[in-house]
Amino acid sequence: MRISFLITLLVAAGVFVSTAALFLFPQAFGLNPTSAPLIKTSGKALIGGPFSLIDDKGQRVSEKTYAGKFMLIYFGYTFCSDICPSQLQVMSAALDALGDKAKRIQPLLISIDPERDDVAAMADYVANYGDRLVGLTGTAEEIEAVTTVYRVYHEKEKTSGPTENYRVAHAGIIYLMDEKGSFIRHFAFGVKPDELAAELEKLL
Repeated sequence: MRISFLITLLVAAGVFVSTAALFLFPQAFGLNPTSAPLIKTSGKALIGGPFSLIDDKGQRVSEKTYAGKFMLIYFGYTFCSDICPSQLQVMSAALDALGDKAKRIQPLLISIDPERDDVAAMADYVANYGDRLVGLTGTAEEIEAVTTVYRVYHEKEKTSGPTENYRVAHAGIIYLMDEKGSFIRHFAFGVKPDELAAELEKLL
């Protein structure tokens, strides 16, 4: 039993020494450390993708509807009392500052509250932010699908009051997509209209 244990120990030690030598002195084994295969990535952010939703006029739309335009997308909801109005006002002011160049950009508000945000609610709400903004809503499954491909955090908060008075926690991020629907960058809550306008103008 003791001899068997010693043999096992010696074999393990030999494997360890051989492995260490391979990593420390690869040239001794005929290996070139600079020729090792590299793992390459495209560098493309996995944000965005196909969606099928209903706009504030009751029409079925998809990402293809806005092909050829940059998309400035905000995920929010009509019962939001603070962060959503702030971000949508920033978007509106930034686009106003761009003048005619803003025609190349389609601003979108995608609801994260399909239970309350029907077509009529979205139409009334987006009217507060000029005539450019389009509101999109859909079924719970459709909203879940689009928030998944855009990696959007949202969570319905529990409430002790009436069930219809709930809030939806979310990050307040503005997404910028190119004319083919690919992700360019995002803007966090707190971005100022002139900052957003300056970044958009670089693309136009």
